[in-house]
Amino acid sequence: MPIKNKTIIISNRLPVKISEQNGEYILRPSEGGLATGLGSVYKNGDNIWIGWPGIEVPADRQREVTRKLAALNLIPVFLTNEEINFYYEGFSNEILWPVFHYLVTYANFDQAYWDYYQAVNAKFKDVVLQHSKDGDTIWVHDYQLLLLPNLIRLQQPGVTIGFFQHIPFPSYEIFRLIPWREELIAGMLGADLLGFHTFDDVRHFLSAASRLSSGKLSENVIVDKNRHVVVEAFPMGIDSEKFENLTNHPKVARHSTAFKESQKDLRIILTIDRLDYSKGIIQRLQALELLLQLHPEYIEKIVLYMVVVPSRDTVPQYKDLRDRIDQLVGNINSRFRTMNWLPIHYFYKSFSVEFLSALYSTADICLVTPMRDGMNLVSKEYVASRTNGDGVLILSEMAGASKELNEALIVNPNNIGDIMRAIVQAINMPREEQETRMTNMRHTVKKFNIHLWVKNFIDKLQEVKQMQQSLLTRYASQPIREKIGHDYANAADRYIFLDYDGTLVGFHGDINLAAPDEELYALIDKLLSDPANHVIIISGRNYKNLQKWFGHLNIGMIAEHGAWLKQQGEDWQSVPFLTDKWKHEVKAVLDTYTDRTPGSFVEEKAFSLVWHYRKVENGLGELRAGEIVNHLRMFIADKGLQLMEGNKVIEFKNIEINKGKAALNWLANHNPDFMIAFGDDHTDEDIFKSLPESAYTIKVGNNISAARYYLRDHKEVRELLSQLAYNKFPATTAQTEKSATEQPSFLKRLLKSLTN
Repeated sequence: MPIKNKTIIISNRLPVKISEQNGEYILRPSEGGLATGLGSVYKNGDNIWIGWPGIEVPADRQREVTRKLAALNLIPVFLTNEEINFYYEGFSNEILWPVFHYLVTYANFDQAYWDYYQAVNAKFKDVVLQHSKDGDTIWVHDYQLLLLPNLIRLQQPGVTIGFFQHIPFPSYEIFRLIPWREELIAGMLGADLLGFHTFDDVRHFLSAASRLSSGKLSENVIVDKNRHVVVEAFPMGIDSEKFENLTNHPKVARHSTAFKESQKDLRIILTIDRLDYSKGIIQRLQALELLLQLHPEYIEKIVLYMVVVPSRDTVPQYKDLRDRIDQLVGNINSRFRTMNWLPIHYFYKSFSVEFLSALYSTADICLVTPMRDGMNLVSKEYVASRTNGDGVLILSEMAGASKELNEALIVNPNNIGDIMRAIVQAINMPREEQETRMTNMRHTVKKFNIHLWVKNFIDKLQEVKQMQQSLLTRYASQPIREKIGHDYANAADRYIFLDYDGTLVGFHGDINLAAPDEELYALIDKLLSDPANHVIIISGRNYKNLQKWFGHLNIGMIAEHGAWLKQQGEDWQSVPFLTDKWKHEVKAVLDTYTDRTPGSFVEEKAFSLVWHYRKVENGLGELRAGEIVNHLRMFIADKGLQLMEGNKVIEFKNIEINKGKAALNWLANHNPDFMIAFGDDHTDEDIFKSLPESAYTIKVGNNISAARYYLRDHKEVRELLSQLAYNKFPATTAQTEKSATEQPSFLKRLLKSLTN
């Protein structure tokens, strides 16, 4: 019976609240939205949730807590107070939190924080590996565990890994300030699917990853270490049905009645936030003060209920923030209060969900104006609670929710005048307009709820894994090489097609310096010494370069992707009926972009033009390449040209030219019993597709290809060619005898070059 794969949720905290009462640990389920949404996942079958239980548990009590948590499908990662102080309070909340919220001045780049962050992520990894196996699905959550995906991937590559970030991701210019930026990106790229709340966050991550890793960017995909990592936006929802139903709860009804009676004839404005400098609380109070100052007609007509949930108020920045809030609330109340009216009712405490529901359902206006927020679910909870269809939501454009709740009054949280005007608009908004806006928002919140968010992410994760599997080309491992070697040894007529740059030699910033070395010459000499071998260099290089480097050898050559051909012992010939009349116009455009892009240059060939950007600043080259393609798109279509994108190059050439056609033309009237082709970029895919299925086709550099197999780099290509040339695989008796009679001069030459 097959073993069933399971899903493992991982977050910093487990979805329970644990406390000690009379010497016994008591567990209470969390009421958070994430716990609600993921309940259908981790409570099902053998699925589990891994995380920190929330308190330091002595070693002698850990087995007891583990047993209690296991009954709820929960697995603990036990952390010491010191680890929490440095990894969570330190690195996570004094480095990542302020940087990701664009408040870099609050960041404390302490090396000890980083050391603990690595150690705790490794501790999480150890627990995961104890409970996971190949085929399992792992879903990692949030910024406290950025290193975890890759730590798991390195030791258990057969699992499917998703990662979701619940806070914003900053722009590259901000993110690069973190000293350990490359390590963080590498950790995240261990996932198969990376999720964020908004497309802005997706763009920021892709920009940072393309600059801080070796991964190559293609739309919303990073190709890293031969793996496709998909990056996508998944706006998180809430349990809208829960908040709708709460409005009918008896306790909520009592609270609501009390509020309405105490605030008769007043328009109630509500704000609910955790104490944090990213929430825009000070600016919100300043906007209210400005409103009462410029519009005294609203005195005794409005009231602000402000709930601030305590958070880290022993930390200096948070203590200072609380002091500023206290002072500002006191100043506004003392300045504008009357005998019968207090403008602000300020609560620095946590409330039950029933009490909050009463506030949501009673408040005429909800003011949600964070300076920067991943999503902000308060806005959605308010909308879900407005079962009468009225109410006005004022929402910061810096909150992820603003991308979905378009019918809210959207404000810039830094502009207190903008906030003030929105409050005035909300106070005077007709009931009909309120209902129109709220109906649309309620539809959005109801449809895109927490359960759909979970489903969309899990479905996309499985889709990404299937896509990865479909793109995989098998690595040319030793057994495969032995099969190739066996077929090579038993063949009487062999055709060997070899790309040049990236296949026989590595890439060089200056294309003129990537000349063949002695080792390569020795290897080609050896291949050519066997009369059964037809060796053909098939390259995008200018034919003059190939002639200079290989003209002294009895070798076939195809240059400029097939525009020029040279049979063994003959002169170069161009493909008939090609024209270069188009080059002048294209070159003028390319020269313009070259003048604007330091490090780029144009290479002119007989029937093609190549724009190189290998030396250009990472990111700028890709941007300019895209601009060039858009600029010349219509011209290319009108002139019947072809655009080929390669490794840090874009090439324009006649549409009749490609390596696949050139290879087939070379094989015309020939029926070899062994064919092998090597290539490293998009242009070589034409060869792989055109050769018969019996041919051995090998992609160099990655496993995303139409080729049958892949090798990692040009060094492995040379190694395989050497194994073929020197008959290092099992062969027939006749060929073994032939090999024994050959002089060893080529081998000595090759070994000498390798030694040097």
